[in-house]
Amino acid sequence: MKNVFIINGHQKYPFSEGRLNGTFTAKAKEFFESNDFKVKLTTMEDDYDVQEEVDKFKWADLIFFQTPINWMGVSWSFKKYIDEVFSLGMMGQMSDGDGRSEKDPKKNYGLGGKLKGNYMMSVTANAPKEAFNDKNESFFNGLSEDELLRPMHLNFKWFGFEPLPTFMAYDVMKNPEVEMDFKRFHDHLYENFKNV
Repeated sequence: MKNVFIINGHQKYPFSEGRLNGTFTAKAKEFFESNDFKVKLTTMEDDYDVQEEVDKFKWADLIFFQTPINWMGVSWSFKKYIDEVFSLGMMGQMSDGDGRSEKDPKKNYGLGGKLKGNYMMSVTANAPKEAFNDKNESFFNGLSEDELLRPMHLNFKWFGFEPLPTFMAYDVMKNPEVEMDFKRFHDHLYENFKNV
């Protein structure tokens, strides 16, 4: 696992310029490069070539995805990226369609992935940690962080990638603890990649 494709999925908004997600992305890049990983990087704010992005997924042993939570999902710019890049990849380069066959058209939906490797999501959220995993918090009603992120987990699973533990920085707009988050982030990367 020495080829890492890092994606910064932040979309700039008037109230959120993307500095925190940019810093997490830079820290991830620095960590991987200092541990002899080869790194390729795509940022949603930049132009990209769809085929080159498909090639990055095929090259990578690890996808590292940095994103804010925007309306309970990813930014619109990353959704557009998914629609363009994943749709091209689904046509045979990254998966064999949706995994089903003419012989058995009712089975194996979503299991046509042709890629191997892992992915890790690192997420910034306005929600406090206490909003998750607690049935008494009625908005999420006991949902975990990864349950909220299930659509992204399924997107990566579609192509054959296996998950590594998710990192989340909580309450980043109202009660940020940035330095503590950076330390937790470094520890998270170290614990997951110290033996790679």
